[in-house]
Amino acid sequence: MKVRKVGVVGMGTMGQGIAEMLAFKGLEVLAIEKTKEKLTQAVRMIEHSLDKQIEKWALTQTEKKLVMNRIHPIDSFAELADCELVIETITEDLDTKLQIIAEIDKHCPPSVILASNTSTLSLTELASASAHPERVIGMHFIHPVFKIDLVEIVRGLKTSEETFLQTKHFIEETIDKKGIMVFESPGFVTTRLICLHINEALHVLEEGVATAEDIDSAMRIGYSFQHGPFEMADRFGLDSVLAALEIMFRDYGELKYRPSIVLKKMVRAGQLGVKTGIGFFNYNEDGERI
Repeated sequence: MKVRKVGVVGMGTMGQGIAEMLAFKGLEVLAIEKTKEKLTQAVRMIEHSLDKQIEKWALTQTEKKLVMNRIHPIDSFAELADCELVIETITEDLDTKLQIIAEIDKHCPPSVILASNTSTLSLTELASASAHPERVIGMHFIHPVFKIDLVEIVRGLKTSEETFLQTKHFIEETIDKKGIMVFESPGFVTTRLICLHINEALHVLEEGVATAEDIDSAMRIGYSFQHGPFEMADRFGLDSVLAALEIMFRDYGELKYRPSIVLKKMVRAGQLGVKTGIGFFNYNEDGERI
């Protein structure tokens, strides 16, 4: 099956990154959000992202126009029926995801692959919302989607071999990223390991061992991390990190996954990182550290 048209359901930070990357790779993208206002804002943010690339001489105006022309905002799930693949990338809430998958399932023929960008939830449970659970698979992209060439391909209990092989071909041949197969487990590989890294850094901060700035410098300079754990958390979104840790703490029942109280306080205060302009550090509207 050759994928030419992809649906992206949910146009938050991850949805925007996925839609932009797919359009850049030459695919037609049908984008849908909860409200028309949110969808309009998401398309505006993609355009802003492309403009920043033009400023850095990484893109031309002609290329930007081609990318934007491939992104088609839609307001009905019925329009997703023409896609070969639909990627769900809404918030990490099980009940909401189940509702969305059931809605997509209602309108898309059985040949359409339904992929979830979940980073922690059970694919088997998500697939239970579909009348064809064999076509449901996890396709976990990592932020920033454009720069990170890795995708976790997550198989649920009923995911068919055909769905897996088609998904792997799409990831490695169509969008030219490395796909790794992961058996279902809360947090998979990347989220499980990186959230533990961030949570331990938070405990070090709580204990007064070092400042957030110095902890980040230690990991960046000492171990060649692109970002330290705190800036990493800011870029993922502190609310997303908290949600992932809470799900893993609930499912594994181990204390190492219990979220730091500092993280909880910051989320309650609305200091979520880059998306709000303030987290452990301050950021401008382009997501650059101030």
